[in-house]
Amino acid sequence: MTATARLGVLGALMLATALPATAQQPRVVNAKMQTRPAAAGLEKELHALLSAQAEPAWTGYAVPMIAGQHQMCCYSSGDEFAHASGCCGPCRLESSRGINLSTDEHSDAGSLGTVKLEGPNYLVALFRIEHKRVDRIRAFSEDCQLDAGGLPFTWLTNVQPAESVAWLASFVTAPLSDAESETTPNQRPSQHALTAIALHADPAADRALEGFASPNQPESLRGHTAFWLGAARGKHGLAVLKRMAHEDPSDRVREKVTFALSVSHEPEAVEEMIRMARSDPGSRVRGQALFWLGQKAGKKAASAITAAIENDPETEVKKRAVFALSQLPKDEGVPLLIQVARTNRNPVVRKQAMFWLGQSNDPRALAFFEEILLR
Repeated sequence: MTATARLGVLGALMLATALPATAQQPRVVNAKMQTRPAAAGLEKELHALLSAQAEPAWTGYAVPMIAGQHQMCCYSSGDEFAHASGCCGPCRLESSRGINLSTDEHSDAGSLGTVKLEGPNYLVALFRIEHKRVDRIRAFSEDCQLDAGGLPFTWLTNVQPAESVAWLASFVTAPLSDAESETTPNQRPSQHALTAIALHADPAADRALEGFASPNQPESLRGHTAFWLGAARGKHGLAVLKRMAHEDPSDRVREKVTFALSVSHEPEAVEEMIRMARSDPGSRVRGQALFWLGQKAGKKAASAITAAIENDPETEVKKRAVFALSQLPKDEGVPLLIQVARTNRNPVVRKQAMFWLGQSNDPRALAFFEEILLR
């Protein structure tokens, strides 16, 4: 091999090695950029930035993100939404306009322009610093273009995922400041920190979320955590949700658990929803479990719903179960609604079944009504 060829191969190898590190950093425009390593520790580096920065500035880093189509960016108009990168943006960090969003594998990726066969690999965590404190946290995927509004922007490299989780967790569990208490929950740094933790591809995220779900944590935090356990954390998340379903003392939290189970991709999640629909001590929880079961097609879901109509002691739960039947695919739900309307001993339940049959616009429902009226 000639010297020129060897240099070409070496250059290609160096470029291939450098690409992952470059790919982690999003495209940042309108910023006074600097890069510095966090090899001495993320918390130490960020505290140094906080103590030195009185004027507004942004800092951030990237860590590996869980697998899936988790594109997180923002938009404020149709023109910005279909960005050339295949995602959305640019995201103006200093603007309150725009919507932070995440899409999963069920989303219509084609509506965003370029269709990517695989989702982003890195999560970008950003922190706005002012008056020597963090006043805003944002989480994006690496494919989102960011506009820093002309502010200083420090990009940190060599960040360890476990250190990132620990830093973000300190915001999740911190008491609300007076300023934060006047904002809506989705504007608070704690909510964005929780989202960022849930998307970390690291076991430290599982441990942190499990801690947030403990009964000694505030009810609101347990409820928000439940969603991410179902939406993002796979088998480990399901195990924690099952524990919450059995042990959490709050009916409100267990209601949130039913929804979290409904968004889980783990097959065993349906089994736990069925158990909650049958035997949870809270009637509202049973009703909520039935509602989400109604969004699931299949014999197991239909069987659990009809069992609740027959056996649950609360009429309100029975009514929720009838509604759940109406949410099943028509070939599953309409025959079951007709059976309930024809045979159930509770007149309130029969009336509810007939109401939802009337909303179905199904010819089988019309035939049933004709049969009843022409007797």
